[in-house]
Amino acid sequence: MTPGHLFGNQRGATLMVVLVMVVITGLAAGMAGTSWKTVMQRAREEGLLWRGDQYRRAIQSYYNVKQGGIQKYPRKLEDLLKDARSLQTVRHIRRLYPDPMTGEDWVIIKAPGSGIKGVRSSSSGVPFKTADFPEEYEDFMGKSSYSEWEFTYVPESKKKTEKTGGAADSK
Repeated sequence: MTPGHLFGNQRGATLMVVLVMVVITGLAAGMAGTSWKTVMQRAREEGLLWRGDQYRRAIQSYYNVKQGGIQKYPRKLEDLLKDARSLQTVRHIRRLYPDPMTGEDWVIIKAPGSGIKGVRSSSSGVPFKTADFPEEYEDFMGKSSYSEWEFTYVPESKKKTEKTGGAADSK
């Protein structure tokens, strides 16, 4: 064997080792990227639940303030920041939060008649959480996209009417 022939084989072996290392590093980075994406989606999902609940509670708070004996839903989300129905500054929500899944505005859910009864995301992403929701969100169970999670406030008296299809209870 000549010395040049021996170096040629070592260079080929070194190249193979480098290629294998690049492939292993690429696979590890891909797995880490997938894990990071999952972690970020779960965090945004938790943010969606928290922010959506903040809007639901703010709409409930706004609705429960009687103005001349009448309860009504806000006309726009900005009404939750500063309730113009009162002389004093009444804030039902600290600030208007963007949809954490899209970073954009929420889809508004209109109340029968007028006003806003809730919000939902426009994201078609598939949720990780499909069970173990709090009672007010038990209808989220089994939903196939975030856009199906509707954060709404419906007063008890109106819930009964909706369940009976608009007819009054005969009791």
